[in-house]
Formats: sequence, structure tokens, C-alpha cells
Amino acid sequence: MSMPLRRFAAKPWPEQEPTWRDAKPALIEAALKRATARPSGNWFVLAASREVTADKPFGRTIAGVEVVAWRSGPSVLAGPGSCPHLGAPLCDGAVHLGELVCRWHGLALGSRKFGAWSPYPAHDDGVLVWVRLDDVGGEEPLPLPVLPERPPAGSLDAVATMIGRCEPEDVVANRLDPWHGAWFHPYSFADLTVLETPTEEDDRFLVEVTFKLVGKVGVPVVAAFTCPEPRTIVMHIVQGEGAGSVVETHATPLAPAADGSARTAVVEATIAYSDRPGFTKALPVAPAIRPLMKWAAARLWKDDLAYAERRYQLRTTGRFPG
Repeated sequence: MSMPLRRFAAKPWPEQEPTWRDAKPALIEAALKRATARPSGNWFVLAASREVTADKPFGRTIAGVEVVAWRSGPSVLAGPGSCPHLGAPLCDGAVHLGELVCRWHGLALGSRKFGAWSPYPAHDDGVLVWVRLDDVGGEEPLPLPVLPERPPAGSLDAVATMIGRCEPEDVVANRLDPWHGAWFHPYSFADLTVLETPTEEDDRFLVEVTFKLVGKVGVPVVAAFTCPEPRTIVMHIVQGEGAGSVVETHATPLAPAADGSARTAVVEATIAYSDRPGFTKALPVAPAIRPLMKWAAARLWKDDLAYAERRYQLRTTGRFPG
């Protein structure tokens, strides 16, 4: 197999070719409208699969609704995060014999309705845990979340969660602007060219880009960006090293901040795959690799959340251009 690394001859940052003419606001907005119009079936990403265990409950507030989840054998269970007895936070409870036990008075809850407390549909796709909130979503429910195509068995996944003051659409809009990559993230990307832009017939971005490693050495790939549902945007590596690998960016609305501004959790799942023999040898040391993958995602989203937050701020105060 040929070496995936290449030297690149990127210009100094201020001498790059400007991309603002190509990053047409109307094009980005049209792609965003098509994405937000797609059905979600009322499913929201709750957490990484590894975060929901049989040892203790996991709690998160989605769109102002307290949700608690835990494992009962191989199944993931979820429900309202407030105890139906006197309102105790169930995320502070304990898991015993597959049931969630409230620490205030010992009420045990499970897969059945108890008074006003009723379980939510939950789904573990092997990387992420989803919960269906029909009252929040307001759509026709779907039996399972809308999932993108993923690599075959033998891949390596890592999930990072970052929180910003914005709405899910601001997160998706960020990813629907690939032109900002080499300008806003010069430490990670070089030689970025948008090969194809979305249309109603082929609703994807196709991007050629080099992922920087060290100095002027990087890995060139071709990536496709698509939105399978309104709160998800996916990057598939379609050519180059790691073809078949996926980065899923999921935007989950949270409870508002104290000042009333929106808050969103960016839950990004990186699912790496390679058919190189050395890749399978790395899988046993996945626990050591995952923190590096999560660090790389958090580094990008430190900047991209600033982008999304700025967009939200301008948009909600009537100052967004156009």
C-alpha cells in the first residue's frame, strides 16, 4: 500500500485564496432549510453509549425536559428525570437489579409506567444513546432514529461533547459552510477546495482537503457532508486514507441559560476505519487513542462554537446579514 502522507505547499494564512465569494449565504441557507425540514421522528442524541451504564444513572436536560437513562441488562432505559413521588432528581439515584432507585425514599422505577411517570423510548446504536421525546419533537414518531451509514465492524469510535449558547440550527449551519475550514482552522486543514455544492437532487457538499499532521505534512482526502435529519450533519471520507470513516455531529437542545439564551450540546462521534493491517493492531489500545480523538474534536469545536454562538447572537437580535 502507498503511504497516505503527503507534503503540501500551503500559502501563508493571509495569502490564501479568499473563499467568501463561493460561500454564498443563500446557498448555505437553502441547504439548512432542507436539512431542518427532514423528519427526525422526535429522536434526540442523549449521550455516548459508554456514558450510560448499569452502575449509575445518566441525566441530561433536553429542550428543557429532564431525562434520565440507565442500563438494565443489555437494554437502555430512559424516562423523566423527576421522581413522581416528591420530585427528587433521579440522576442522583442508584441502579439496582436493573431498576432506577430514588435516593429520597427508595421508589424503584423501570420499564413500566408508574403514575404520571412513563418511560421514554430509547435506542443504543452502539456508539450513541438516543431518546424519543414526542412532546418536544412534535413530529410523527419513528420507531428508530435516522442513522447515517457507518463503517463496518472493526472501526474505532470516540465521542466528544461540547456545549454552546446557540440553537441546533446554528451548529448545523456551521458545518454547512465548509469554506471556512482552512481560514478558521489553519492548524488542522490545508488546500481545501469545495468540489460540489448541494442541490435538491444531490444534497451534499463534496470537499477535497488535507488534514494537517505536522509541519507541511498531511493526509489528503475527499469528504462528503450530508444531513440525514435536522439535528445531524455527517462527514463521510469517500476517497483517500480512512475511506469509510465518519464524523457525525449531532446537535441536542438543552435547558436555556440563566439569561434565557439557548444552549445546545454538540455530541460529535468520530468513527475511524481503515483497511490497512496496522489499523486492526491499534484497536486493542483504543482506550489510549480515544482521548486524542476527543481532544481533536474539542479543539475544532472551541472555534466552531464561537462561530455558532456569534450566528445565534446576530440572528436572534435581527443583525444577521441579509
